[in-house]
Amino acid sequence: MKVILLAGGFGTRLAEYTDVIPKPMVPIGGKPILWHIMQTYARFGHKDFYVALGYKAEVIKEYFLNYRALNANFTVDLASGNVRPHQVDPIDWQVTLVNTGDASMTGGRVKRMQSFIGNETCMLTYGDGVADVDLDALLAFHRSHGKMVTVSAVRPAARFGELELDGGRVASFKEKPQLHEGWINGGFFVIEPRFFDLIAGDGTLLEREPLEQATKAGQLMAYRHDGFWHCMDTKRDHELLESLWAKGAPWAL
Repeated sequence: MKVILLAGGFGTRLAEYTDVIPKPMVPIGGKPILWHIMQTYARFGHKDFYVALGYKAEVIKEYFLNYRALNANFTVDLASGNVRPHQVDPIDWQVTLVNTGDASMTGGRVKRMQSFIGNETCMLTYGDGVADVDLDALLAFHRSHGKMVTVSAVRPAARFGELELDGGRVASFKEKPQLHEGWINGGFFVIEPRFFDLIAGDGTLLEREPLEQATKAGQLMAYRHDGFWHCMDTKRDHELLESLWAKGAPWAL
């Protein structure tokens, strides 16, 4: 199944990195977070990617254009210019890179991918969130209800430590646990082609009119994901994901 990845935002809250590279290229364990997200899809057999570019699009284009060289050992014959690889990353993805404009909103970027997707069901997610979502179960859920859109609902981690109080006594202390109440948009959508018709143009936010209209029409369903999910919004988020990668990366399945 085709997968749209939104990778064109400015990432202003990660300015420590995004002054130089776009947010989806910020590395975790030496690989861009975009690569980690694509690996999640690839493990479930979804390897046909359509990346919606914007801010610093050239950085992402150059990464994939040079992917084989960046991920292989090779010998260069400087006299002839011939390159002899010694080890090649066996990755077998197809990656289509589409410049959707620096100023486009999330909905506008999705709309611009319509001609590449055609009249097919597809998957869609953001370029800054990793999760251990069971994509087979997500797709089965989407097919079971027959509606226009499925969004993965997740419970984010709390920003601060959680205290459970018994009068003046602390009965429980948890350092930044996952919230037990409240669901948020975690990305990892499945969408039917008619959803594109709800997007007016470049200035449309995916999370506003299109999803609100789908909701009012009873066409938006939520797949509840209780497992790991984390979005890389800030430097602190990046440091957390780096530390989790070193310990085994819960999103790496």
